[in-house]
Amino acid sequence: MQALIPFPDISPEIFSISLGPVNLALRWYALAYITGLLLAWRWIVALVNRPDLWRDNKAPIAAKQVEDLLTWVILGVILGGRLGYVLFYQPAYYWANPLEIPMVWQGGMSFHGGFLGVIVAGTLFARKYKLSIAGIGDSFAATVAIGLFLGRIANFINGELWGRPTDVPWAVVFPGTLANICSDTWVGVCSRHPSQLYEAALEGILLGLIMAYLVYRRGWLKIPGQLTGMLFIVYGAARSFVELFRQADAQFASFSNPMGYVIRFGVNIDSWGLTMGQVLSLPMIVLGLFIIWLARRNVRRAA
Repeated sequence: MQALIPFPDISPEIFSISLGPVNLALRWYALAYITGLLLAWRWIVALVNRPDLWRDNKAPIAAKQVEDLLTWVILGVILGGRLGYVLFYQPAYYWANPLEIPMVWQGGMSFHGGFLGVIVAGTLFARKYKLSIAGIGDSFAATVAIGLFLGRIANFINGELWGRPTDVPWAVVFPGTLANICSDTWVGVCSRHPSQLYEAALEGILLGLIMAYLVYRRGWLKIPGQLTGMLFIVYGAARSFVELFRQADAQFASFSNPMGYVIRFGVNIDSWGLTMGQVLSLPMIVLGLFIIWLARRNVRRAA
């Protein structure tokens, strides 16, 4: 297989500073988190300053409260993302090495875990200040695509979470020994799907455009919870689709299960199944449909 798109020569570290035995570095992944949260914060402020977008011309949160909400969200993202990775992807390893659980700088964050962490943080914040949980959720839903896009671009720069081997014209050869192993018998350069860019396009650009259209053109913020449901549907569908091109997680893959399915439909080596990403994402579609139905029913009842 021959890649037609060269992998960009970009260091995962933007810069580093050595202070004696301590080396401090700013990485693209960290910058993606920081930038995504800050841009989401400013977008939420802009949304709540437009009362005409919300039901009864009343935003669910005051602009001055959004900064406090951001602090809760940051904690939710970090704690949820890390615990989600530990529980969903590496439970046996971290059960044997519990002291490594807080070591987030070593890598290992789960979107689904971070998503649950944000839901918990937003719910607790709304209850503490007696705000609309559905309204707070919709403000998240409108802005989450920013962080997803930047995070997937950072994954690509880091040369991680690459796709399955392929000979499509836009295939990429990622750096690293593991990335160049297509199979147990493979010798040579292995070109792969740039699945991080697929996710950036679907979970970032497409999701962001859909959310913006529904907010500014279709008035979806006027039915609390409706936009949150659409976020579940679009993300669940996009992630489940891209999983068809992502390399299997090493902890789930084996010689008899090279695709890394956690649920298999058949016993043969070429039988199909569902990856962990699909197991976590497909139910989001059903849940999103239910949330939209529930939101519209509540509005009809109130009317």
